[in-house]
Amino acid sequence: MDRLNRTWPQTFVLTGFGAPGPMRPLAFLATLGVYVLTLASNSFIIVLVQADAGLSTPMYFFLGVLSFLEVWYVSATVPTLLLTWLRGRPPIPAAGCFLQLYAVHSLGMTECSLLAVMALDRHLAICRPLHYPALMSRKAQLGLAGAAWVAGFSAALVPAGLTAALPFCRKQVAHYFCDLAPLMRLACVDTAWHARVHGAVIGVATGCNFVLILGLYGGILRAVLKLPSAACRAKAFSTCASHVTVVALFFGSAFVVYVGLPGSQAEGTDKCIALVYTFLTPFLNPIIYTLRNKEVRAAVKRVTIRVGTALNQH
Repeated sequence: MDRLNRTWPQTFVLTGFGAPGPMRPLAFLATLGVYVLTLASNSFIIVLVQADAGLSTPMYFFLGVLSFLEVWYVSATVPTLLLTWLRGRPPIPAAGCFLQLYAVHSLGMTECSLLAVMALDRHLAICRPLHYPALMSRKAQLGLAGAAWVAGFSAALVPAGLTAALPFCRKQVAHYFCDLAPLMRLACVDTAWHARVHGAVIGVATGCNFVLILGLYGGILRAVLKLPSAACRAKAFSTCASHVTVVALFFGSAFVVYVGLPGSQAEGTDKCIALVYTFLTPFLNPIIYTLRNKEVRAAVKRVTIRVGTALNQH
């Protein structure tokens, strides 16, 4: 790897995934197909929530916000992944690399906060049903969603800013996007202090939200077990099943990558796991919420009928 002065290189080089030449076009087409489906399905959820009055509840408002977030989250990393399939080891300007680092982490920590907000919504709906409409008013929904975005974009300033201030001696990033651990391996100085600060910030941002989610679901579990019939308990649990699945996918993969940053995983392992929370989870979220949710499926039918009727009239 090229030796550089103890400063920013003009460009970094993303090494991406190693694959035989004949496999690269197939990998590119598969990645592009999943990316387009992810954008389309999340955009469909956003439009559906806005178009159907039956989904004008806090739960679906937050689902629409989550889908909006996923569109940006997947778009922060997949374009460079596509470039690595096309061009092997594409260069990325240093400023663009650090901007991508900030975007990925700000959106990721926003998703952590938003998933906690969605857990709070379910907790209030099940544990405080009589007070739920007042507690989760439109103003409260907007405030909670806005707070999640502000918290995520504010917390990400610390790891992104500290990493951008490092002097770098090498420029080949062992990843398909600019992430903390592979960038810190390129620094000319000891990054142990930076790793502790990064771990503290990311740990607080993700750990507190995860603990909050667990606490809220503990309250939900106690409330549901007190319900008089099995049918009532099953109905209450069904409203949480999709959210629990998404939480498990997102937090499970993110913790594996970022707990013990930066050297606890073998080089190259982190980029494989990163595919789960940056690529697979945004793709699966709409599927999880539509296939396991009767209200969303019913809304799809209503909107489809309305669109068909409108087309027939013309």
